[in-house]
Amino acid sequence: MMIATYLIYVALSLGITYWVGRTLHTNGRIFLIENFAGREDVADAINNLLLVGFYLVNVGFISLALRFGEKPVDATGALEFLSMKIGAAVVVLGLLHFFNMIMLVKFRNSRVFGAAAKAAVPKHDMPLVTAAAEPHSSAAWDAAKA
Repeated sequence: MMIATYLIYVALSLGITYWVGRTLHTNGRIFLIENFAGREDVADAINNLLLVGFYLVNVGFISLALRFGEKPVDATGALEFLSMKIGAAVVVLGLLHFFNMIMLVKFRNSRVFGAAAKAAVPKHDMPLVTAAAEPHSSAAWDAAKA
């Protein structure tokens, strides 16, 4: 009974962890690109590092949680055991997600990010046409060519 319960717990927990990790990785990319001032290379690198860290922490938690809790002796106990273990894993997934979001927002509002974002602005050989200039005027064209 215990071996089957443990196998179900590990399989479901790892499946949920993989699904949540891939979903956050895919959908969080846009947020990270915006958070890092359009620097896709930096956003993608951070996104990959967050995914690896997410998997490591959750697989570690799932593994450590195997040892804790009252061992079931019947089918009802096995369902309760699975419910508690998987519920704890899902709560940890959610807490990690919110922690990451809070840290990214804090980073974005920090002076370190402001300095990094200014340093990351690409230098252009040609001056940019400002929004105040008429896009089709000869003054804008002459300014862009200069």
